[in-house]
Amino acid sequence: MARMKEKYTTEIVPKLASELGRSNPHSLPRIEKIVVSMGVSAAVQDQKILDESLGYLEQITGQKPSVRRARKSIAQFKLREGMRIGGAVTLRKHRMYEFLDRLITLVLPRVRDFRGVSPKAFDGRGNYSLGISEQLVFPEVDADNVKHVQGMNIAIVTSAETDDEARLLLREFGMPFKDGSSR
Repeated sequence: MARMKEKYTTEIVPKLASELGRSNPHSLPRIEKIVVSMGVSAAVQDQKILDESLGYLEQITGQKPSVRRARKSIAQFKLREGMRIGGAVTLRKHRMYEFLDRLITLVLPRVRDFRGVSPKAFDGRGNYSLGISEQLVFPEVDADNVKHVQGMNIAIVTSAETDDEARLLLREFGMPFKDGSSR
């Protein structure tokens, strides 16, 4: 069992039940999925850059990314409808908890000038999004072989009904929020 999954079942569920005043463990918030996506603007000129970035995304997540295509043509960006411009991976269950563990314990502390993630980046329905400016902070990526630095978006989708419940859940997992109240 993944370390974070075990922590959720043994430590976080009882603490959330007492803080939220609910006895049913199925009514407590949980993480449903994590979506990691990359938009590669340089793919318009060179598709090899997109292939390289998707390879790094696969290394980071341990899962093959699905290719994202342009929905409509934009002449100013030399973008045609149907062009490959990015990729995304949806992580669930075991891989999701492994990724979350690596994100909190290894990746975020390696970000340059890191002072915590924003506690306001919730969408109003309990989902949290954050951006990482370069893939080099992940230990799976060999910095010597990287030709193009690429950022990514990470969306953590929870079953929480409010942002406060989701913030409480992520804080219990150890997410280092800027207000200094991580564990």
